[in-house]
Amino acid sequence: MRDVYQSLLTALGAVLALWLILGFWPLSVGSRVALSLLVTLVCGVMLWHQNRAYRTRIQAIRDIEDDSLPPEDFHGAVILVCGDNTALFANGSRHRETRQGWYLWVKDAEQLPLLVQHLCQVRPALVTQISTMLAVLPECHTSNDDFTQSLRGWQRAVVQCRAALGRLPPLWTITWVSPPAACRDAEPVWFSTVSNRAGIEVYRPGQGNQPLTDWTRETEAGERLSRLSQGLWLDSLLAWQAIAINSVLSVRQGELPALKPCAQGVCLVPVNGVANNLWQQHIAAITALQPDIAVSAEPLPLPEQLLPVLPRRRGVSRRMVFWRYAGLLGSCFLALAMLASWVNNQRLIRNVGDHLALYHHLTGTPTAPKLRAQQRLRADGALLDDWQRRGEPVRYRLGLYQGLRLVPAVEAAVNNWAPPPPPPPVIKKIVQGPQTLRLDSMSLFSSGKYDLKPGSTKLLINSLVGIKARPGWLIVVAGHTDNTGNPGLNQTLSLKRAEAVRNWMRDTGDVPESCFAVQGYGEGRPLATNDTPEGRALNRRVEISLVPQANACQVPDKTPASSQDDDASLHNGE
Repeated sequence: MRDVYQSLLTALGAVLALWLILGFWPLSVGSRVALSLLVTLVCGVMLWHQNRAYRTRIQAIRDIEDDSLPPEDFHGAVILVCGDNTALFANGSRHRETRQGWYLWVKDAEQLPLLVQHLCQVRPALVTQISTMLAVLPECHTSNDDFTQSLRGWQRAVVQCRAALGRLPPLWTITWVSPPAACRDAEPVWFSTVSNRAGIEVYRPGQGNQPLTDWTRETEAGERLSRLSQGLWLDSLLAWQAIAINSVLSVRQGELPALKPCAQGVCLVPVNGVANNLWQQHIAAITALQPDIAVSAEPLPLPEQLLPVLPRRRGVSRRMVFWRYAGLLGSCFLALAMLASWVNNQRLIRNVGDHLALYHHLTGTPTAPKLRAQQRLRADGALLDDWQRRGEPVRYRLGLYQGLRLVPAVEAAVNNWAPPPPPPPVIKKIVQGPQTLRLDSMSLFSSGKYDLKPGSTKLLINSLVGIKARPGWLIVVAGHTDNTGNPGLNQTLSLKRAEAVRNWMRDTGDVPESCFAVQGYGEGRPLATNDTPEGRALNRRVEISLVPQANACQVPDKTPASSQDDDASLHNGE
């Protein structure tokens, strides 16, 4: 479950980051693409790393089967037994269950934080019931240095559990040591100290805890000497604990913080030890006599009497942690989105304000600059009006949109000035120079001929309707050919064709021959290149021009044309 929540948080963070990049922040297209790819890559790497860490954790705790874990509805304490824990469990067993607690065997220091993570994943309801118990058997160690290194390793493992639990798990230490030889047949005796209580208490089955002084003063028959011996044994053990255990855990070592056990217990019970162990060395240093090694086939007793005094905290489930982080991500997203919206609105105000300032600065003389500024304001007004009707883009929202207060200023500026009307057109009388009408020779004549085709009359009438004889104007008819054939023949052909057109106009329109001038240019004045069929077709033509010339076209007994007729005859040139 924990890994699922982590993956969901990673995906949620990636979605919100992409939303910020693509929907809010004013970035260029290239920057948006680059940042989007970066966020996607980082999200993919994080998901891959989380999946790999999950697989590694499952592989590392393969010795812990789910059958060894407490059920979801277990209400007692969940104790992770660390240190010298082998003697507390039967062969092949990985847990011990009692009425008040569930004791789980931890293989080594490296497995402890992984086991805590696994419990948080598969038993999230039991997270608040987890504590770590450091089991100490001084009779199983022979080297002080090795014992200290082992304590440091367990200290580091307990600190690493904070990443999964969100806090340091409660730590308590229990020491089992063999009693004096005279007391080995008696019932196990438990001594305990609790951080929030003063003094040492002795647990007696059926009677509960009582202060150590009261227990020592009791004078029951046959027990006074035994209790005195056990008291001296306890004093020696407490002195050894202060040097070997408390001085190690309570001192900060590099990055490892100091650990203060919430409770400590001592049990005097026969323990299977090794020769020349730490406890024998300690007693020999005090009395010069080594105690004998005890033999026991039973698992060591569990400290049930200390379970009620363990601190209980209100736990935080994985779901609560997920919603906390989701709320934090949402808050960060909202803050950044509002900042981006504010930046976008400020840019909008600045851009429209610059357009307004430029518009008001221009006087309208000349008109073009102010007209361009007005067009920009019209575009701004159209955009703001469209946003007002359809809704502004998301990047301007979140209650920070400033476009509405810009609309009146833009509309007032656009409406308070209009460009002056253009001046009325000046009507000028156009004095026409030579007017030229071009007729396609192939439409009038057959190839190489200069006699008009039978069907050319209609074309001549439509084309020459504006050509009228009048005093002072000379009708010039010029023939042209392409460069096909002999130049001399082309010259003659062009002249003959011009004469044929002149004769038709003279005879049809009853125009005196003195009004005409006939010219034949042959191939000498081409309009286009003669290298292409299209160009040669343009060059084969007959041109008719009206050229002003004094004393030209004087028709006897005719009144000279008025200026109004003259203007009418120039209609084609206007």
